[in-house]
Amino acid sequence: MPGKVMKIGTFSDWVGLFKAWREEIGVNGDDICNFRFDTLFGAIETEEISFGYYKGRPKWENLKQMPTQNMRDALMNLIVYQGDTEFASVEQQRFLFETAPTDWDRSALTRVMIEEMRHGWQMCALLIEHFGNTGKVEAQKMLERKAYENKRLLGSFNEKIDNWLDFFAYTDFVDRDGKFQLQMLKYSAFAPLGRSMSYMLREEAFHMGTGNTGLARITEAGIVPDWLMQKYLNKWISSAYDLFGTDNSSSAHWAYVWGIKGRYDELKNHTDPDMDNLNDYNRQLYRDECVQLVKRISAGQKPGSEELYCPDIKFNRNIGRWKGQFFHPHTGEQLEEKEYRQQLDSWLPTAEDKKLLLDIIGSEKNWIAPRTGAKDPLLTIGEVRKNAINATVQ
Repeated sequence: MPGKVMKIGTFSDWVGLFKAWREEIGVNGDDICNFRFDTLFGAIETEEISFGYYKGRPKWENLKQMPTQNMRDALMNLIVYQGDTEFASVEQQRFLFETAPTDWDRSALTRVMIEEMRHGWQMCALLIEHFGNTGKVEAQKMLERKAYENKRLLGSFNEKIDNWLDFFAYTDFVDRDGKFQLQMLKYSAFAPLGRSMSYMLREEAFHMGTGNTGLARITEAGIVPDWLMQKYLNKWISSAYDLFGTDNSSSAHWAYVWGIKGRYDELKNHTDPDMDNLNDYNRQLYRDECVQLVKRISAGQKPGSEELYCPDIKFNRNIGRWKGQFFHPHTGEQLEEKEYRQQLDSWLPTAEDKKLLLDIIGSEKNWIAPRTGAKDPLLTIGEVRKNAINATVQ
């Protein structure tokens, strides 16, 4: 926040910065102002550590119980990255209110933003409660980095989202990566983090449903060209692949050994983990889910439409083993760089594509099918919180 040099001492100090941040980025409307932000803890499957070197021991309730400083540092890093994505998404989507296609969509956007803010709140509460002065500094920095200044920690969360096709694809596929990350953290040996995930996962489900239903409504309307839809799927799904992290990741390896982050299917997966490819294992599970989602979206297209597809896991990658290599998004075939560069504009959105999309959204009244049979999202926002345990962090 411009001109602010204060350092926070309590969680109440941070809440003051949180309110100022909302004002600064321009999302402090009545519905957001009137929402009660809480730190919520839910149930975890087991009170014992379920994987890694400390498997079978009681989960840690505080940092003093964790055996080493490097474990505590790795845990804090996971919390910082998770929280950073939550506030970033609000900054990315903040200008969409004026172009909402329906009142339902405007309410859905408001709810998504509120819940993303609450998720960031939850992560900052953990930092301030458990990590001393370092945690307070990180919680403050969470509100100082800005997506629109390209300062968020992960690339996808610095991208500009200025249209509703972007929003729906983002909430369906980038928020789905979020679901995977939250589920992996739910198994954490650090119990307060695991308990934080229960309500975050329930809230995340609405975000993904909003995106998936939105994309299905666009295909149902049949106004946005299939080839343009495909470009936005290629853009956001390939971006989400990178969010799982690098292959052969030492940080993922040690997070698993220490029990602070598991595999997505940890509790039902009884095989020994491939410690050198944990990120890629979860990435492949994510892609398998996306393949089925895109098939269902495509099934709603008009007769004669070109079938939509989920891009190959090697396409448009900026980290890991496929970084800097050239693959066809549909077939996965490796291409020469020249051929790839010549065709790239036919696979990913260009400036001209964005202009066309904005023209369609601005001029075609029925570019998206109506949302029928659903309650106002702001009337149901509290349903996942009814049995929550509210913890006041001092």
